Amino acid sequence: MKIVDIVERTASIASPIRNAYIDFRRMTVSVAAVVTDVVRDGKPVVGYGFNSNGRYAQGCLLRERFIPRVREADPSTYMSEAGDNLDPFRLWDIMMANEKPGGHGERSVAVGVIDMAVWDAVAKIERKPLYRLLADRYNGGAAASRVFVYAAGGYYYPGKGTRELQDEMSRYLDAGYRTVKIKIGGAPLAEDLGRIESVLSLVSDGDRLAVDANGRFDLDTAVAYGDALAPYGLRWYEEPGDPLDYQLHADLATRYPGPIATGENLFSMQDMRNLLRHAGLRRDRDILQMDPVLSYGLVEYLRMLNVLDGTGWSRDRCIPHGGHQFALNIAAGLGLGGNESYPEMFAPFGGFSDDTPVENGRVGLPEIPGVGFEAKSDLIDRIRSLFA
Repeated sequence: MKIVDIVERTASIASPIRNAYIDFRRMTVSVAAVVTDVVRDGKPVVGYGFNSNGRYAQGCLLRERFIPRVREADPSTYMSEAGDNLDPFRLWDIMMANEKPGGHGERSVAVGVIDMAVWDAVAKIERKPLYRLLADRYNGGAAASRVFVYAAGGYYYPGKGTRELQDEMSRYLDAGYRTVKIKIGGAPLAEDLGRIESVLSLVSDGDRLAVDANGRFDLDTAVAYGDALAPYGLRWYEEPGDPLDYQLHADLATRYPGPIATGENLFSMQDMRNLLRHAGLRRDRDILQMDPVLSYGLVEYLRMLNVLDGTGWSRDRCIPHGGHQFALNIAAGLGLGGNESYPEMFAPFGGFSDDTPVENGRVGLPEIPGVGFEAKSDLIDRIRSLFA
């Protein structure tokens, strides 16, 4: 067997929304198709992948470095030992050949796009949903049939006041979510507190609301927000400062009693290990949000979990960033604590399959081979239109 071709396309997910750091008016994603010569149901198996929102498309890196390396490789170097499937780890090594260590800002995203497509193809070749394949290989066969998900939204938007924010959150609650998340740090503290209180009036319990500063604050501002947020008893206080400022997180953790969440902008096992070593995070409450696409893909995410397993942290403290079906499969198959969701943003790449509604804050997975893109009609239509 072999990979016949890899193709990348750039797609827009532009929107006038913004968080505390960036706006999304020109946001794009890379979408990849990995075409194999394996035939299932009369058609060649094709694996699809794309990057999570927030990091832009990676077409240049993909076309100039990573796709050519796979195309030029001898198929024997990336097949499984049995020769009947692709080996994601061998393909990862091929993509990363001749790359220096460190410097994880953009190439980690490019590699993650292909990695997602490879895992989609691997599961399709084995005729298994990806989450069941992962459970069988790496979690003793234990797979969750339903996964905790929370609705991420609450972005700043022109003309959007507290009434519009409440309307948005109400739609999420009506759709079956129990926990929601909103942005902070893009407005003065007093205004953000008003936004928080308007949502708390809907959910009634602080444990059902998380807030996200997107790394905006210095230590003094992070502490000021933390002091103001503490009485609310929120689900978590996310990315208070720069993700690589471990000392800021450590200092904040000595003062802020509630859960702190971070990790979505750490793109390697080494960065994640340093986070655990130096950021003062607390195993009994804090949340790790590493994104399995932005951080070199599932191959690297498995390395992160190996580190985590040796530190006394539980995997249920991991709730990945991303809000898509790939991360959902990983959460279900590897015993993680849940998954993000974007009910109204970044369509059609966010969200889950058509026949798995969110119920009481949890969602199921389709029983079809692969990641499940074919069970999400708007997404598979978009993907097929890109590769027509």
